[in-house]
Amino acid sequence: MKYILVTGGVISGIGKGIIASSVGTLLKACGISITSIKIDPYLNIDAGTFSPYEHGEVFVLDDGGEVDLDLGNYERFMDITLRRDNNITTGKIYQSVISKERKGDYLGKTVQVVPHVTDAIQEWVERVSKIPVDGNDKEPDVCIIELGGTIGDIEGMPFVEAFRQFQFRVKRQNFLNIHVSLVPQPKATGEQKTKPTQASVRELRGLGLSPDLVVCRSSLPIHDGVREKVSNFCHVAKEQVICVHDCSSIYRVPLLLAEQNILPFFKGRLGLDLPLRPGRPLSKWNELADRYDSNTSVVKVAMVGKYIKLEDAYISINKSLMHAALVCNHRLQVKYINSEELEDTMREKNPVKYHEAWQKLCGSDGVLVPGGFGSRGIEGKIKAAQWARENKKPYLGVCLGLQVAVIDFARNVLDMKKANSGEFAPQDDETVIIEMPEHNPGDMGGTMRLGKRKTLFNKDKSVIKKLYGDVEVVEERHRHRYEVNPTMVDKCEEKGLKFVGRSEDGKRMEIMELRDHPYFVGVQYHPEYLSRPLKPSPPYLGLILASICQLSSYIARGCRLSPRSSFSDTELSDTEEEMMTYQMSNALRINASH
Repeated sequence: MKYILVTGGVISGIGKGIIASSVGTLLKACGISITSIKIDPYLNIDAGTFSPYEHGEVFVLDDGGEVDLDLGNYERFMDITLRRDNNITTGKIYQSVISKERKGDYLGKTVQVVPHVTDAIQEWVERVSKIPVDGNDKEPDVCIIELGGTIGDIEGMPFVEAFRQFQFRVKRQNFLNIHVSLVPQPKATGEQKTKPTQASVRELRGLGLSPDLVVCRSSLPIHDGVREKVSNFCHVAKEQVICVHDCSSIYRVPLLLAEQNILPFFKGRLGLDLPLRPGRPLSKWNELADRYDSNTSVVKVAMVGKYIKLEDAYISINKSLMHAALVCNHRLQVKYINSEELEDTMREKNPVKYHEAWQKLCGSDGVLVPGGFGSRGIEGKIKAAQWARENKKPYLGVCLGLQVAVIDFARNVLDMKKANSGEFAPQDDETVIIEMPEHNPGDMGGTMRLGKRKTLFNKDKSVIKKLYGDVEVVEERHRHRYEVNPTMVDKCEEKGLKFVGRSEDGKRMEIMELRDHPYFVGVQYHPEYLSRPLKPSPPYLGLILASICQLSSYIARGCRLSPRSSFSDTELSDTEEEMMTYQMSNALRINASH
């Protein structure tokens, strides 16, 4: 087993997750089996109780683990399926150590950070790194570990010490450290500054870890002189200084790393059996990046949400929309709308914001209402669903988005004027959304309906079923506490709001579809968690196709993309292969000299 540790310096949010994901993408394109671990040094057991404004969205895994959004990046980039144990937090480690102490596992010894906490971290990493994540039983070849936060943070110290010990535990030839640091360029001087990176590497080395690669993040490409300066002051060869400037899209990052001969370095430093060229998956990635840059046709999607001040609050939804738009050869433009600004109270309070919000909604090609919790902004979401329904505008409701669409339908079609959700109003005869019976209203963490579950399609004619490939069963990930009231189902279906997908026992409504509408779909699950760049989620693909008026033709073709939209299956050209072979050989020669 080989371990690649990705650390960060100077500032948080520098892009360690994208670097880690890109490294995994390159290695997987070379046939290497990959797994990944994210370490978050906070005391929370998991991310489930976070506000979206704290760390962005909460990502949900197959096993119901509520984890950091970086694990979503890993799954999307590397096309792997992780588990809750792939996200380590300080809370999990201390919970494990204290549990052992209570059981007497330490035989009366004084329990300390070193060695007990650091040993627990190392044992966790070794155990999880051996679990297959590729859908087969093969143990991964490489484990990529991202240490959250920045070097020097007090909460991250036990983890840094653990990996200082770990490099000797697994031997040098099996351990590699990539340090990601910032090279700022102040506007006053226009000069790229290396001092922050020097200080960050110095601190890392003082803690016992010496980086094998220094990844310099910058707004513009790094000059050769700057690269040489980092090399001199950070104790690495010039070839071990990798420059990653701001790119047109994150899909460029794996290609940028490959251009700087990172694969030959891995081959020499870790002894990995890498081919002389990455292969077909990377050529498709290159095509994906080119398509992102070259698309000129724009599709505008209005996202009516509650947490729009932070894009990361809806990162998986944004990526899913982008995946679908790229497949359809369109550039995505998301119009973020604060749902509170669509409400009647906003018209009295701030008419300008009210009319601007409605102008955004009316100028969109499609409408998406994502999940959320709490009563704030709910009436605005209901109005957005009503507007899309009445104006035959493509609509996708995810989780809460399905529930508000049902509330709108009950109020304005079934004439249940007081229709509401038990989450927002006291339950009465017109409660159309109810709390699930097994939900525990005591503890908040991990008490929702979580993880991958089966949804069975019924015999009704369904667009969404066709988008899924006319299968009888789909498996998607869930995260919700409330559901459609079963007593409302027949009333809704009589008026054309069909529940075409249900849980295995038939009691829970999973997929909603409105008849005689271009695309009005709601799903109780979160399909964005399983979307991939080269394989977009069907509900999101349906929304984009309907928004560009191509859904009917797509279905008429048997739900196959046109040749222009399909990704090429061609390998690299002979010229590209020769160039890659030359670069690999040359880089191996340079590495050997060092």
